[in-house]
Amino acid sequence: MTVEEIKNSLLTLSKEEKQAFILETLPILAKEVIKEPGFMMQLFPVMLGILKESGMDLQQLLAFASMMGGTQEQKN
Repeated sequence: MTVEEIKNSLLTLSKEEKQAFILETLPILAKEVIKEPGFMMQLFPVMLGILKESGMDLQQLLAFASMMGGTQEQKN
């Protein structure tokens, strides 16, 4: 399957299916690609665009990340 074919297939999913796909596959996909600093520099503007479109600002995200970090530490 080509990247274009995969993209076209993903775009036909329902909103709920897209959400499930992102939540289930992003952690798996990210493990390999986050090791590439150049890729992270390409990904960062995409993630900031997603954040901006969501209506959440960076301060809210940082506060949420801080809360999640504290939650992870308590679980361990």
